Formats: sequence, structure tokens, C-alpha cells
Amino acid sequence: MEKNLRQQKTAIIKIALFGPESTGKTTLAKQLAEYYETEWIPEFARDYLQEKWEENQHICVADDMLPIAYGQVALENQKLASAKKYLFCDTNLMVTKVFSEMYYGFCDPLLNEAALEHEYDLFFLTDIDVPWEKDDIRDTPDGRETVFSVFKQTLIDTNKPFITVSGNKESRLAKATAIIDSLAIAKKHNISSADFVQIYDHEISFEKILQQLEIFKNGILKTNLISPATINNGILNLSEEDFEKKAHFFDTQNSKLKLKKFVPASGAASRMFKFLTAFLHDFDFEKETINAYINRKKDSELSIFIVAMDKFPFFETVDKKLNEIYPDFQSLEGDLKNYYFIKTLLASDYFDFANKPKAVLPFHQYKEHIANPIEEHLNECVHYASSNQISNLHFTVSEIHQTLFEKEVEVLKEKVEKDSGVKIEVGYSYQNKSTDSICVDSKNNPIRDKNNKLVFRPGGHGALIENLNELDSDIIFIKNIDNVIQNHIDKIALYKKALAGILVDVQQKVFGYLNAIEKQEVKENNIEEIVAFLMQNLNIEISRDFNKFTFENKIIKIKDLLNRPIRVCGMVKNEGEPGGGPFWVMNEKGSISLQIVETSQVDLSNKKQQEILAEATHFNPVDLVCGIKNYKNEKFDLLKFVDQKAGFIVEKSVEGKTVKSYELPGLWNGAMANWLTIFVAVPLITFNPVKTVNDLLKAAHQPQ
Repeated sequence: MEKNLRQQKTAIIKIALFGPESTGKTTLAKQLAEYYETEWIPEFARDYLQEKWEENQHICVADDMLPIAYGQVALENQKLASAKKYLFCDTNLMVTKVFSEMYYGFCDPLLNEAALEHEYDLFFLTDIDVPWEKDDIRDTPDGRETVFSVFKQTLIDTNKPFITVSGNKESRLAKATAIIDSLAIAKKHNISSADFVQIYDHEISFEKILQQLEIFKNGILKTNLISPATINNGILNLSEEDFEKKAHFFDTQNSKLKLKKFVPASGAASRMFKFLTAFLHDFDFEKETINAYINRKKDSELSIFIVAMDKFPFFETVDKKLNEIYPDFQSLEGDLKNYYFIKTLLASDYFDFANKPKAVLPFHQYKEHIANPIEEHLNECVHYASSNQISNLHFTVSEIHQTLFEKEVEVLKEKVEKDSGVKIEVGYSYQNKSTDSICVDSKNNPIRDKNNKLVFRPGGHGALIENLNELDSDIIFIKNIDNVIQNHIDKIALYKKALAGILVDVQQKVFGYLNAIEKQEVKENNIEEIVAFLMQNLNIEISRDFNKFTFENKIIKIKDLLNRPIRVCGMVKNEGEPGGGPFWVMNEKGSISLQIVETSQVDLSNKKQQEILAEATHFNPVDLVCGIKNYKNEKFDLLKFVDQKAGFIVEKSVEGKTVKSYELPGLWNGAMANWLTIFVAVPLITFNPVKTVNDLLKAAHQPQ
């Protein structure tokens, strides 16, 4: 036997099976070799030790470790010559190293060095969820969990790229082949094994990463604006009496419906306090006054915050804490008081407001207590999203914040239920990390953090279409976490219920037509009525050649147009708020439809597109009511109605560097692009978001 522990260099993709005894390494290695019609490397130690046992019942000793290692390497190098694209190694020197250390307390330096140097494109760590099988040279099944943890920790400590495989032999093979196929693609794109495993652990398909990199390279197709949607040209205008009638109609119908309120609430409040965080970072009270800082930075936000500080709902609580921390606080000069107030407000060991979710922050000062957005949403929910004395509220949250939400809900829910007589069911979901985006630099190269890991960012609120898709309700109200006001809940409920009334009314007509089509009750003379409904009530443009269709093809087309989820969206007058608005747009196929469009989706280098954007009269306040079931009372697969080309490329800051990231088609933009859409003008009172802390000073958030 050649005493050589060096691996031969090769372009073959080598997969190492790694794990304790009797965890299915040999089975999987054989399966993979058969699947890919290539070679696999058996475990040299098995034949070596079996022969020792059969000759004189000798068991493995420390001196056997190096001969086993030499034999294993020789087998591996030998099989390379006949392997095709892949080589599957039932074991490797790292396994021998672990057993040597476990059983004998040491590892020969030659073996240790070679085990660390040997490279494999991927390790499959075989789980202990398969039965232990006894044979002449195996140890005992006792302590399998401990042994498995040693194997896993070894891979972590030595920075080897590994993925754990579990399940029965069929599921292991399916999982392993899917991983190997993606790994092969990654190798063609010069993606390292370590990066591949990080992407896999992030639960993002490698195909998605390639698509994102292609998007960064080629850019996003901009939306083709035709004209802004305006009153009576895409936006329905109702009188107060009309709103009351629609709301009343909803009240007559809601006992038959399962209702839910859906509140995107995943993010921390960092942007809300961004200007205060910047102040703490840049200000040095030994070198300048706060006023000098404000003038130097032209920071009017900070000036407003300080002047109106005592009007914030959290003022008294923070002020009380400051007097506890600093016994002489009242005698300090004004600049120091203000500086310490801001510092304490954001300090991680005190209030830490910038790192908490908006949902739990104090927003509104009432006579008896201070309310946060969770309480306001609970109150709203029982006013318009309740049926048969039951109300359902769903928050999308960050996993790290769920406990905070649950604690607040536990405290607040009982009071709201007692006051309203309505039982509230609260659910939670997380934004799926598989919807995250890889971050790149200005040259479209993936960036890395200080630990040399790829950097990912959440894919934006468009990812929440997956969360919405998991809900089982007839009608879903959508409203952002920070869009709550103090008082006037009856007004808010009126407009929300009116939007729902419009949806239910339209939905009943849509379902009536679809059921008639299903029963073959629609005749040629009914077509004109349905087409008029599509155009006048649903703002759907019918192509000029529709009249040339046969009757059968007209029915097919009408059914396709009608059988979609429905959204009714409130629109407020545009008063300069950043964000999306309602427009008539044309897609690549020449079809014109109503869409909510963000500024970032518009080609601002095109003068005509700029002009159309500037002519917008209304703004999207994220005030939606959705119907997500079809005429057979089956849930739509909402992912089938997404315009996948309507994503965004955004610039963000990561560790002080400007990076590019891809955001999915927005929840109320491209994610709902192919829904039936109705825009309704609603009063400004329905839109009072808290984007910065100073928004809490607006009348809608102050005591009446």
C-alpha cells in the first residue's frame, strides 16, 4: 500500500458522506453513485477491521488509524480515474480523525494535518434518525446524540461546507440530488461551496440568486404609465351618504363571512428615529451647542423634536427615568438635558426605542393611559373586522419580536374584549427568509460582512403575499401597523366597512356570472351585459378583437377575466407623501389596467413619464380590503397573480456601505397586479402613518 495521504487534484465534484456509524452513509453513497452513474468510495476501515476480527477476533486499536487513513486515500485517488462528474465518498479522513480523538484521546499529527487539508465540494452530515444496525465491528447505539454532536461540531470548527440530510432513504436521496444539481450550477458560476451552503441555509433557491444577479446586471423593466387614475377615471367617488349605505350593506352581510385583519408589522422602528440616531453619532456637546449642530446639519427634524418634546406620549416616562439616573438632572443646562433625553430614549439598556417594533411603542396619550399601535389595531379590529362576535387579527412579525407582541396582546386583549363584547383571535407569521435578496456593490458583485459571509436583506413587503396566501378568510382587511389615529374610530370603521361593502357587492355579481357560466346559463345576449360590468365596474379594458371571437372563446375569456382575487383600495388626495399612487398602466402585451405604482418603478429619465407621475391626484395609503376566494369558495393561489417583473432595485446601507438589493413586487403593487381592482377615494382622516417620531405631533395623534 502506498503510504501517501495527499489527495489528487481533480475537476470532479467530490461529495463526502460524514457522520457516526450506522447513519446511512454507505446506503446514500451507493444510491447517489447509481443515480449519477458514477463511482463511490467504500469505507476502507470496514474491510480492514473485519479481516482483523475474522483472523483473531482483534478489535480496532490506535495503531490502526494511520493504516486505515492510507488505505482510504488510496481508494479515493484510484476511483477518480473512472468517476464521471461526481465522486461520492462513503467516508474520509475527517471521520477517521474524529473516531481517533473520541476513542483514543489523540490523533496522529500526519492524519490530523491531512484531514484538515483534504477538500470536498460538500459534506453530507448523515442524521441519526435511522435505526442503528448491529454488526461485528460496530460499537453501541448508546449515546448516539452525543456522538452526532461531536461530528457536527467538527465540521463547524474546521469550516467545512456541510448540509445535514435526514429522513428515510427515499427522502434523503431526493434531497441530496436536488442539492447536488444546484451545487453543480453554482460551480459553473464560480460560487464557492461555503457560499452555496450559506445560500442553502438561508432557504433561498440557488436559481433565485442567479435571477437576482441577472436583475442587478440588466436592471428592472420600468412601468409604462398611460395616465394617472383620477376621480371618475379609475377612482370611484362616493358621497358620505354612499359610504354609509355601503357600510350598512356590509353589516347585513358579514355574519355569513369569515373576516380577518392583516397587519404588516415586521420591522423595527429604526427609520422612525433615524435623525435622532444620527444626532447621537455626530454630536459632541463639548465642541458645539445643539443649535449649532442643527444649523450645521440643517436638521429641522431635531429642532421640532426638541421644541415639542413634552407633547410626545413617552415624555413623562423618559423624564422620570432621567431623574432616577441623574439625581441632579433638573439643574443641568438645557443642551445636556436634551442630549440625555435622546440618549436614554434610544439606549439599549433603557428604552431602546429604535430597535423595538413600532407596534409596542407609545403612540397616543389618553386620559387614563397611553396606547400603542397594537391596542389601536385591536380596537379597530372589533369595530369592522368582526363577525358573530368574533374578530380575527393577524400580525406579520420578526421572529425576535414575537414575544414582545404576545406580551402586549395578553395585557391589552382582555380589556378590548370586555369593552366590546367581541372575542379576538390573534395570529402571527414571519416573513419567509427564502424571500430575502442577496446584496451587491456598484459593480454587481456580492458583498460580504466582517465575517466574510454573504449579506442578505429582506425582500420587502412583497414577500408578505406568501403570508397572505396562507390565510383562510373570506374578506381580509389590510392596514399598516403605524397607520392608526387617536379617537375617531367610528369614522375609520365606517370607511373600512364601506370598502368591504363595495367588495362584497362586486364579488356577489362576479360569482353570479361565474356560476351562470359554470351552469352554461350564459347566452349570446348576456355577453354585452357582462362586458359592460367588466369595463364599468372593474375597470377592465376589453381588446378590440373580442367581438371577432366565437361565443365559446368569449366565454373562456370572460371567465379568465372574472375568476381572480379582488381588491378594493382606498385612495387619499396626494399631499406630497412619498410612496405609490394609482395609475393606468400598459404591460408588455399592450393591455391597460389599474395599478398602484411606486416612484421607483417609473423611468424618471423619460420626460413624458415624469409628467404623468407629477399629474397624480391621489396617493396609496395601504387601505385595502381583499377577497381571496373564488366562486366555489376555494382559496385562490395568490402567487399565480403576481407580476414577477414588477420588482425593485433599491439602495441600502450595510455597515456604512451603500449596497444594492432586490425587493420583490410590492404587496399592493406587483404582487396584486393581476387581481380585479377597484380604487375608491377616501378621506385623509384614514391616512395618518407614523414614519418619523415627529409624526406623533400631528393632530391625529394628539389628545383631543
